[in-house]
Amino acid sequence: MADPPEGLPTQRRGTTPQMRARYPDFDVLEQAAHWDEVTREVVLARLETPPLRFFTETEAATLRAFCDVVLAQDREPRIPVLEHVDAKLAAGHGEGYRYADLPEDGETWRLTARGLDAAGFAEADDAARREICAALAAGDLDVGGIDSARAWSVVMRDALSAFYAHPWAWNEIGFGGPAYPRGYARLGVALSESWEGEEAFAIDPVADVRLRGLER
Repeated sequence: MADPPEGLPTQRRGTTPQMRARYPDFDVLEQAAHWDEVTREVVLARLETPPLRFFTETEAATLRAFCDVVLAQDREPRIPVLEHVDAKLAAGHGEGYRYADLPEDGETWRLTARGLDAAGFAEADDAARREICAALAAGDLDVGGIDSARAWSVVMRDALSAFYAHPWAWNEIGFGGPAYPRGYARLGVALSESWEGEEAFAIDPVADVRLRGLER
């Protein structure tokens, strides 16, 4: 994994993935009392790690490592992305659409796991794992005869959705969470509510990635 940019703070309040922080003194969970009861229950439930019900232990081990690589979760604390994807698939909660030439999303995930295993993903070092992921994204990995670039788009959609639905990710990006029923009042340019986080790291992440040659 690439090292974080120099000077990036450590989270001091609440939790972020790997405790890296642009908003080190912001914890969205401190706002939970302002959310309506249903919203609060939904959000707080995301802090739990669901038991596996869809993937086998072997599939989960491969796919958990895959999610760590593509989401740059290289140490604890990690958001349990794969477990939340598993819960979604076990419950049959699909997107309501899919590519005509791909199977159901759950089967696409399973085929992706088999393709990663066949490519030696589990035994590979970090650099090789990145290359395997790049091949998957480019459509150059054998994943049971389906288009691996499209498989990539399916699994990344689910992985990113699970990651950014989690309160730890909200802390990382400074998202204030649900504003119902309180709502927002300061709607002008460059204004923020008193309860929103204050950024403590000015380096633009997109420019930093390009400057350090990390963009693929």
